[in-house]
Amino acid sequence: MRAAVISDTHGNAFALEAVLKDIRVASPDLIFNLGDQIEGSADPARAAELQAALGAVEVRGNNEEKLWPGGRRNGLSVQVGEWLNTQVSEGTRARLAALPLTAQVEGIFACHGTPQSAWDSLLWVWDHGTPETGGFYRSRDPRELARIIEPLGAEVVVCGHTHRAGATRVGDTLVVNTGAVSDQVDSDPRARWTLLERHRERRGGHWNVDFRAVPYDIEAAVAWSTQHSPFGEFEAGLLRSGEMRGRGVLTP
Repeated sequence: MRAAVISDTHGNAFALEAVLKDIRVASPDLIFNLGDQIEGSADPARAAELQAALGAVEVRGNNEEKLWPGGRRNGLSVQVGEWLNTQVSEGTRARLAALPLTAQVEGIFACHGTPQSAWDSLLWVWDHGTPETGGFYRSRDPRELARIIEPLGAEVVVCGHTHRAGATRVGDTLVVNTGAVSDQVDSDPRARWTLLERHRERRGGHWNVDFRAVPYDIEAAVAWSTQHSPFGEFEAGLLRSGEMRGRGVLTP
């Protein structure tokens, strides 16, 4: 059993195309899409079409919740939404807004943030720090993580949202935070996806995880955003650097 997991495409059709080419080579039995599909400015309409065609098991991200009435919480987010409305059809936006918070298929439990919230994060939690240090992610207390994971009864729990790839085990459950297709945070601008594989006959049914990084045409993505949106300067800095500066503008 092989499952591909994508998350946080953020409207970047160029990064997504490279990821999907890599996924096709891997030939998975199942694809999961963990949300934040269109909130970005590198051809979000084409990104939406590519994701809709996958037939993936989908859950909503926090940015899908921004598509709800009153879901945009500040002026800049409203501006982004107004531009997205000119790019992505009303039907597509309605479909994404109606995605479920969680899904479970073949022993894999999927969510964007946590099982309870698309805005929270599972393996790491945000610490606002001090005025001197600023905010940062810290590992969630393992006892608290166990209280969240154990009732799910899943073989694997997959999540996104943090744009960071990582995994741990809680008892017999593999917990995976998949990397982001777009908008990296670790200074490596390549697109990310995750391959899960279960070899019952060789490994006692345990799942293994392979984090993938895929080069793509960043300059083409930047050029599209610059030509077609008012967010080209922001998109250029984000995609070229692989660092999420100005977090919250087009991303979580």
